[in-house]
Amino acid sequence: MVKNELKVEKLNLWFGEKQILKDVTFSIPDKKITAIIGPSGCGKTTLLRCFNRMNDMTDNVKIKGKIILDGCNIYEEKTNLSSLRMKVGMVFQRPNPFPKSIFENVAFGLRVKGFKDKTRLTEIVEKSLKDAWLWNEVKDRLNSSAMELSGGQQQRLCIARALATNPEVILFDEPTSALDPQATAKIEELSVELKNSVTVVQVTHNIGQAARISDYTAFLYLGELVEFGISEKLFTVPQDKRTEEYLGGKFG
Repeated sequence: MVKNELKVEKLNLWFGEKQILKDVTFSIPDKKITAIIGPSGCGKTTLLRCFNRMNDMTDNVKIKGKIILDGCNIYEEKTNLSSLRMKVGMVFQRPNPFPKSIFENVAFGLRVKGFKDKTRLTEIVEKSLKDAWLWNEVKDRLNSSAMELSGGQQQRLCIARALATNPEVILFDEPTSALDPQATAKIEELSVELKNSVTVVQVTHNIGQAARISDYTAFLYLGELVEFGISEKLFTVPQDKRTEEYLGGKFG
């Protein structure tokens, strides 16, 4: 029996009068890669941002439904958003390192939590950089500015920053769209490695990428979840004609 770490139950979302997500319901398996695919404007990123309540920052948003993490609905009023975002990390489309040193970028979340043990902090920063496959490239310049790193290195630094708070889930919003093919391949390999320790949920426009690295795929169209299942099956024998047409390039 697969443990479901994240459950989405009848999730609806509106920006003003416009409904973006419509009755979305599915369960995301623990320690797997789940890809969210679909044409531009279908609600992929909006759905992803529901998992750590980033949409709360948008004016005029209304959300109904539940997202269950560790048995609790994250949309309950008592939810501590800071704790939630430590537990559910996020890596964005473009690398967004802080204008700080490499070390302080990775330590940032821990310092926000009030972490003061310097020895332990140093250990966690090193482990996070190793887990993001960046340590060997930066270990001799941890006090240098993160802005001096290449785009691919910056994105792996952002992954290390997310890993430092020991999350259960990492959200990737098209993390390779701004990277060259070599850097993209490295992030893809890293994503596959990460699922040994965290649940990965990734929005991607790249159908080939979803097919290569994901275990499960959700196809979203016009705010509705059309199909969700094991990636290998969904990509080879889709159950819905709209999925078949999208994968065949008839729209998108």
